[in-house]
Amino acid sequence: MNRVKTGISGFDELVEGGLPEGRSFLVSGGTGTGKTIFATGFLVNGALAGEPGVYLTLDERPELIREDMLRFGWNLRKLEDEGVLKIVDGTMAKLGIPSDEEFSLPATGFDLDKLLLELMRAIKKIKAKRVVIDSIPALGLNFESEHEIRKAVLKMIYLLARAGVTTVFTTEINEDSKQLGKYGVEEFVADGVIVLHYMGLGTQSNRTLHIRKMRATKHSEDLHPMQITDSGIKVKKVEDDYNL
Repeated sequence: MNRVKTGISGFDELVEGGLPEGRSFLVSGGTGTGKTIFATGFLVNGALAGEPGVYLTLDERPELIREDMLRFGWNLRKLEDEGVLKIVDGTMAKLGIPSDEEFSLPATGFDLDKLLLELMRAIKKIKAKRVVIDSIPALGLNFESEHEIRKAVLKMIYLLARAGVTTVFTTEINEDSKQLGKYGVEEFVADGVIVLHYMGLGTQSNRTLHIRKMRATKHSEDLHPMQITDSGIKVKKVEDDYNL
């Protein structure tokens, strides 16, 4: 089985060297746990290693994503100019405002099929190997029932698998939730589930990463300490963090 290295410090060694190629993975967690940083790191590290990637944003305007990621030394605009990264804007159409992006939905409103066509067009243009969908809850706001949301998620995963790309989806859950996905379906259709936690303890904060599921892969089942650094996410071993 071919492996796709995420390039995220300390993570790949937990999943036999990388994620199984051509499959879909869910990064789940509460607000501020680092889901978008994890997903963008996966995309940027791939682009720098010769594996072009596409970022479909349904939650945040592309210009703000580019600005935010500069904090980690990730110049998305430069990668776009080099043809190894593309951003698909799925946000502005919901506001009825035309987008300035090369790949986007028309300002007539949200349409899943048109969105998927734009996504596939971007994948084909740069021969993308990696895709990020950020986020499933933002996608869900465009549907009236959870049944429709489930159908939309399944359709996206199927088409991306057919395209042969390795995909990271993000989804948001409450810290005390027993579900691993917003709608209780993502975790079942994804090939792997990575859960990020954030817990404040007085004046300190504690971030952890837990690989809850990973098909066709032997993986760590431990709760790993995690940091958000100036260069992205760093996953640590328990014994290293606590000097055991």
